[in-house]
Amino acid sequence: MNPVDFWAAILMGLAGSGHCIAMCGGLAGAMGVQQSKPRILLYNVGRISSYMLAGALVGSAFFGLAQLQPQLFIWMRIFAGVMMLLLAAYLLRITAALLWLERIGAILWRRLKPLTRKYNRNGKSHHVYLAGMLWGWLPCGLVYSALSWAALTASPTSGALFMLLFGLGTLPSMLFLGMVSHTLVSLLKSTKFRWFSSAILATYGVATITIGLMQLR
Repeated sequence: MNPVDFWAAILMGLAGSGHCIAMCGGLAGAMGVQQSKPRILLYNVGRISSYMLAGALVGSAFFGLAQLQPQLFIWMRIFAGVMMLLLAAYLLRITAALLWLERIGAILWRRLKPLTRKYNRNGKSHHVYLAGMLWGWLPCGLVYSALSWAALTASPTSGALFMLLFGLGTLPSMLFLGMVSHTLVSLLKSTKFRWFSSAILATYGVATITIGLMQLR
């Protein structure tokens, strides 16, 4: 992947900020994320760690596939572009295109959710971190779209790096959610911000698909 693709990771995280607040806001409050700044940060470090682990796993899986079929990279780029378009529509709430992925992820989440309560009862740092890691597996179309790009790296290291950058893109909204700034939260959840960020994602998705199709010629 080129450096531009890694910038896309940060863009996806920032653009999905409003969705993160809507999706994780209730859970964050229920898990006690608003208790203290160190606790908020530790939860989010755990969450991003899970993203990195998932990125490393999909990067490893597609590394093997790419060795068997080199042209897979081109098709994966087209697929990632399509996922970017679906994500843009998903953030605008005009399609349920990614909900089927969330339903699949919900199967795993039902098993993990009880553990979040278990680790959250104890204020010890490592328990807070583990609760955050479990939080990272919450079914989310935004995360799954980012993972399709992490898979495109076909490398466990690059896949983890991509998801780290994506996680850092989501970090400001989740930190502000727990620490204050109702004005910023309202802005990120606003219709104008959703349309603006979705337009950027859609443009990048179209450009990615176009490049992929040109490479197939």
